[in-house]
Amino acid sequence: MPEIHLADSAGHRAAVEEVRAQRETRLRDPMGWLSLVGLHWLEHGTQQFGSSPTNDIVLQAEDGEVPPVAGTLEWRGDRVVIHPAQGAALTVDGRSVVDGTELIDDQAEAPTTLELASLRLVVIRRGEGRVALRVRDTSAPALRSFMGLSCFEIDPRWRLLGGLVRAEPGATIPVPDVVGDILAEPTPGVVEFTVRGRPYRLDALEAMPGHLSLIFRDGTSGHETYGGGRFLTSGAVEPDDSVEIDFNLAYNPPCVFSPYATCPLPPERNSLSLRITAGEKVWGLDHGAPGPTRHP
Repeated sequence: MPEIHLADSAGHRAAVEEVRAQRETRLRDPMGWLSLVGLHWLEHGTQQFGSSPTNDIVLQAEDGEVPPVAGTLEWRGDRVVIHPAQGAALTVDGRSVVDGTELIDDQAEAPTTLELASLRLVVIRRGEGRVALRVRDTSAPALRSFMGLSCFEIDPRWRLLGGLVRAEPGATIPVPDVVGDILAEPTPGVVEFTVRGRPYRLDALEAMPGHLSLIFRDGTSGHETYGGGRFLTSGAVEPDDSVEIDFNLAYNPPCVFSPYATCPLPPERNSLSLRITAGEKVWGLDHGAPGPTRHP
């Protein structure tokens, strides 16, 4: 694949700046990654939750009081149901929770969100049959302290034209994550591109229709950028399988903003020696206070 840089333009710079502004807005959302304050793996059977340290799941809220015992979660078969404690102000969409309510997990389009003081609780499924209670706090200190993203300067030299070498239909690659699971994920193929005369390849995953998702490490990982790698969504794959790879749009996984996220890590072949000085840096690097990163 020859080295091809796409033309620089004021429109490109404005587009990257707009993407970064939208990302900061999402991070500041009370249900965004900065509000993630807990992850509790469930066991089959029942687990009691509340503010008392004697509970199986201990919860504290920044705004409002969590009862010593707020209720019990029951995981039986494929279902997780909740049994609220008497007088506990547990609600869903503003309505009091009924005993035995099934909690729809995050694999569904509309998972159940439990509300308890400033906490928002959702059941998630990960790996091969693992279930956890994800906890957000809409008044989390990280929301108040967030001073914006740290990014490299926008550099048109990192806006490249690559090519997709398509995989056989149904092909998968193993993708690890930070909690130790390895899943076989569908891959559309390998992206090839050239920087300073040297060819590089990245295994791609499926993204939005017609686009590719890339998870990669590079020579900045663990220093200027997160040790667990960064994410990038490509431009549209063209009919001739050419594709825009703009590393100015590389962004941090949720694990940079909370130690309670369950981020995928780069596939085995996606560690590059190349220093990609574009896109997001470790959160807070330019503000003297790096965020709660977790480096695998």
